[in-house]
Amino acid sequence: MPVASIPAETRPRRIALAGNPNVGKTTLFNALTGLRQKVANYPGVTVERKSGRLVNTEGVEVVDLPGTYSLNPKSLDERVAYDVLVGRMDGEAVPDLVLCVVDATNLERNLYLVTQIQDLGLPVVVALNMMDAAQEAGLEIDVDGLAKRLNAPVLPLVARNKIGLDALLAALAEVPPVKATAAWDLIPAAEKPVADLAAQLDAEVPGLPERRCRFEALGALSSDLLLAPWQERAPQFHQAVLDARADLEARKVPYKQAEMMGRYAWLGPLAADVIARHKDPSDQTRSDKIDAILTHRIAGPLIFVGILVLIFQAVFSWAGPAMDLIETTVVALGSGVRSLMPDGMIEDVMVEGVITGVGNVVIFLPQILLLFFFLGLMEDTGYMARTAFIMDRLMRRMGLSGASVVPLLSSYACAIPGIMAARTLSNERDRIITIMVAPLMSCSARLPVYTLFIAAFIPTGALFGVIGYQGLTMFSLYVLGTVMAFFAAWVLKRVVFKGSSSMFVMELPPYRLPRMKQVLWRMVDRSKAFVVRAGRIIFGLSILLWFLAAYPKTDTDSALESARAEAEATYQTQVQNLPPTADAERQRLAEARDAQLAEIDTEVAGQQIRQSFIGMLGHAVEPIMRPLGFDWKMSAGILSAFAAREVIVSTMATIYSVGEEDDEPVLLRDALKADRYPDGRPVYTPLVALSLLIFFVFALQCMSTLAIARRELNSWKWPAVMWLYMFALAYVFSLVVYQGGLALGWGV
Repeated sequence: MPVASIPAETRPRRIALAGNPNVGKTTLFNALTGLRQKVANYPGVTVERKSGRLVNTEGVEVVDLPGTYSLNPKSLDERVAYDVLVGRMDGEAVPDLVLCVVDATNLERNLYLVTQIQDLGLPVVVALNMMDAAQEAGLEIDVDGLAKRLNAPVLPLVARNKIGLDALLAALAEVPPVKATAAWDLIPAAEKPVADLAAQLDAEVPGLPERRCRFEALGALSSDLLLAPWQERAPQFHQAVLDARADLEARKVPYKQAEMMGRYAWLGPLAADVIARHKDPSDQTRSDKIDAILTHRIAGPLIFVGILVLIFQAVFSWAGPAMDLIETTVVALGSGVRSLMPDGMIEDVMVEGVITGVGNVVIFLPQILLLFFFLGLMEDTGYMARTAFIMDRLMRRMGLSGASVVPLLSSYACAIPGIMAARTLSNERDRIITIMVAPLMSCSARLPVYTLFIAAFIPTGALFGVIGYQGLTMFSLYVLGTVMAFFAAWVLKRVVFKGSSSMFVMELPPYRLPRMKQVLWRMVDRSKAFVVRAGRIIFGLSILLWFLAAYPKTDTDSALESARAEAEATYQTQVQNLPPTADAERQRLAEARDAQLAEIDTEVAGQQIRQSFIGMLGHAVEPIMRPLGFDWKMSAGILSAFAAREVIVSTMATIYSVGEEDDEPVLLRDALKADRYPDGRPVYTPLVALSLLIFFVFALQCMSTLAIARRELNSWKWPAVMWLYMFALAYVFSLVVYQGGLALGWGV
């Protein structure tokens, strides 16, 4: 039915998308909004709010609620979903319509949430998703019979292929009437106390529908989180709940499980009536057969490690041509700007600051794109969920809940969403520990640092002629951070946060062929977020760093001219004494003169940097960092990288470019290799590079991560502890690597 033919008062203005985790809710949200979405945070919390306009409509907003198994919230994500649906979220009106996304292969469990939302008195449309997976499993669902039993529209759907989407859009064009569902019964011992509490709430808070009063009474009885809001709003009801709890506990009535027992006692027969099985439940599906190998106790972890090695090898080898192209473009852009702009400070800022600083980070974008591409493939095929299952065994041995796996895996992209994902953990101890170790997982911001020093100082050969040394080094750094995260969690669990872990329940979606459009869209979207975040920081810092490296100006002009004049005079004297036929010797002397002039220019430029603000800062910190093999330039870069890890690349590029007389921006990799101490020793050796890489594996060089941790934990105590212990790890491990390498004679 066209939207225009429906009276405006019956059209929904806000549709809430609700459902269990891993039921295809995000896929359906993307299809309903056509990827035209806005992302913000709910007021007062760090939970992400995703919304978008319903396709082919005007003024209809779709809000994607956090995934939840029920409206008895245990985590912050679930609490937000509950607050939005009951109208307790500031700035959020109660939705006009709730679209409940249901996994057709797990009907009974998914309908638990649907019936809870119906008990709130909200209009509901049920999207019966993954019908193709149900068919593969031999399940035939009586859609009309289910709609009749639920008294709500039920639309079959395959969201990933947009099958059934048109019918769903037509159903969403009008708000369906709220109808009474078939009554489900509480256990007899809890029925009367809940009825009495509902009557008390109705008397104290007039206007609540009868079914809503019963829902709130049952929720407050079983959950402290749902009881707390009534302490001020309905104090008599609050006290009545406490009295009812005491009475039920004295009679040993399992009132906290009463709702679950009652709903499932009703949902079990309902699901059995509407589902016909054409296969023996013991028959293995295609996903079951694949899982027998990929999640095997021994083969599973080995395959996972092998996949990671291949990913990092591909990240290095496949990204090379694109990186070379960007590098060439950056050089050409710098040369073009120098040729167009008059000499002066503005030209220097643009070339030595902005183009060199930003360009030397953008060069690594192809590798970041490839990393997100492979992560997207793992997610879209369903393998990402299996990695959580595989790692769950190890996590339990470390004393953490398997639920911590998902936030930690998210931290490979960025620690910030990883820390925010920890809010799904119901156990507070597990949540804090997960936040404390998440930054140890190597994020994409470390990738430019890893790539720069690995490409410059790690040989390009291959182990056994197959596995490249550079890719193997990258993989080893990721493994090192992951292992230390597990060890740190083990220590925190046994020393600081003693207690048992919560149970971990995770849905394993069926394996599917990846949708390349969605994979590419997510890859570009995540990389865009990295570029925007990093670019915004680096652009401003590049200008600041250029200023710090260029000022205060030193009077080097006279020394430069004197040294150059002396070198030229020496050359002329030597040439004059040569016979006319000594062309080869004359050429040799000319080349020696040019090399000497280049050394003079470099020495004068170095003098400017050493006496600049950033040089002073680097020299002040150098005594602390020298035992790790870091000179003042690296020390200054590490300090600047606290703004964001990748800023060290911009800082080093700026330091090496300021004062150079060349018309082209410096190629940082070549500058690092060429850098020498006054006695001729190389500043950077493979051992120094390894020490720096180890430092960046462990150090918390990201103020944004600290800020998010502060918001999530509502205190600076644990973020401060997190920074201190990670800096201590970075310093000690780098010290052992560098000093141990020197003792073994590896420092040359």
